[in-house]
Amino acid sequence: MSTANPTDETLQAIGEKVVDVLRTIYDPEIPVDIYDLGLIYDVRVSEEFDVEIIMTLTTPNCPVAESLPLEVEEKAKSLDEVRDAKVTLTFDPPWDKDMMSEEAKLELGML
Repeated sequence: MSTANPTDETLQAIGEKVVDVLRTIYDPEIPVDIYDLGLIYDVRVSEEFDVEIIMTLTTPNCPVAESLPLEVEEKAKSLDEVRDAKVTLTFDPPWDKDMMSEEAKLELGML
């Protein structure tokens, strides 16, 4: 019988806090937060409490292509539990509306 490693639970809790803070960042053109919009592909927390966030934008030519990843990084770093944060921007796979949460689709009248 295996028992849960408290370190894993701690890292998961930090990851959930990062997601919570990412839900406070909104796409300037769409009234939905970037997490529910499906722009966040992954949040990884290392044992050293460094966070890596893999994200995309709605389009490669998005007007906030420079500022949004910086805002994401700064918000993650603002958490006391996070030592450092890094954002990796990817367009693989490209974002599409199917990546949005049900709540986001409902908010935008897409359901």
